[in-house]
Amino acid sequence: MKKDISKEVNELLSRGVEDIFIEKDLKEKLFSGKKLRVKFGIDPTSPFIHLGRAVPLRKLKAFQDLGHTIVLIIGDYTAKIGDPSDKTEKRPMLEEKEIKSNLKNYLKQIALILDMKNVEIRYNSEWFNEMNFFQIGKLLECFTVQQMSKRRNFKERLDAGRDVFMVEFLYPAMQGYDSVMVKADVELGGFDQLFNLKAGRTVQKRYGQKEQDVVTFSMLEGTDGRKMSSSWGNIISLIDKPEDMFGKIMSLKDELIIKYFLLCTDVTSEIIKKYDIDMKNNIVNPRDVKMILGKELVKMYHNEEQAKKAQESFINTFQKNEIPKDIEVLSVKKGDLLMDVLVSHKIISSKNDFRRLVKENAITNLTKNEKIIDVNIKVENITYKIGKKRFISLKIK
Repeated sequence: MKKDISKEVNELLSRGVEDIFIEKDLKEKLFSGKKLRVKFGIDPTSPFIHLGRAVPLRKLKAFQDLGHTIVLIIGDYTAKIGDPSDKTEKRPMLEEKEIKSNLKNYLKQIALILDMKNVEIRYNSEWFNEMNFFQIGKLLECFTVQQMSKRRNFKERLDAGRDVFMVEFLYPAMQGYDSVMVKADVELGGFDQLFNLKAGRTVQKRYGQKEQDVVTFSMLEGTDGRKMSSSWGNIISLIDKPEDMFGKIMSLKDELIIKYFLLCTDVTSEIIKKYDIDMKNNIVNPRDVKMILGKELVKMYHNEEQAKKAQESFINTFQKNEIPKDIEVLSVKKGDLLMDVLVSHKIISSKNDFRRLVKENAITNLTKNEKIIDVNIKVENITYKIGKKRFISLKIK
């Protein structure tokens, strides 16, 4: 007897989904029993897979569970160009060395979501390294300058008199060519990727292939309320330590709780709806629902015991004002700048981030119980509190 997959398909095409192009076509394919090639591309522009990037990966897992072929494209070549989607200025071009460093633990992190034994992994350097100038010209013939100039973020920059570089026009064409090379039936991506995803359809048509359907997802906000992005340092990484992950979840704005449940967890829609109603009717404190969310996510990417410990640590540290017992200890050299140490150990994302935290009085010397006000302060054998949730202890060699 043929299994009724109506519920799974409806959930697949609704939960967290922003847009489907073309929905009727995709539904017919899914109900036909045809095994689809479902593509997702990810550029290694940072060493971490964060919860925002996990949204389409989790949707890939849903396709995988229905028996479809998952094609994961690692954009080791396109990362050199940089995706201009939703960018107000040109992204920096990455060097080969940085890309390789970022890739070091990429697949291990993705394996926290996907069954990697049943994933077709491709690196787009396979074909772009071999492409000659004539072939590049043929690819670029798929688009006109007028088409590219109408892209929202390009148009905004052009209207404001800011530069748009020719190489940025190349990126959507390259992402589209990835779809040609793997013969994609469906491509997934964030809503900010819609232009690139539709470009895949254009390129496939030009190369004589049937156009892929496109599924886009709501964008996930990070810890500061902006779109989650490694370049902004507002991410929650899949490999964050349990206490850090839990603490970051607890720092989220209350209005993001339901969105995080829908996009980042397997909690049923019915339960999530109840959380939403109870919070709106003041039956439950949003803080308590956020604790459930934090525990759920730590359990997903670590385990239940770690989730319980992370919750207890948070309660002791932030509700009882206790300093954690298992603070991370960093070995440092005498004379090192605190700023350099925190950036090099990825405690904070950048020197600018350090300066901002100092300006906001968000770094505390717990040993002396005083705020750090000097951005060029040197390290001491001291315990620091970074922001609201991070503790670090330094030990001079």
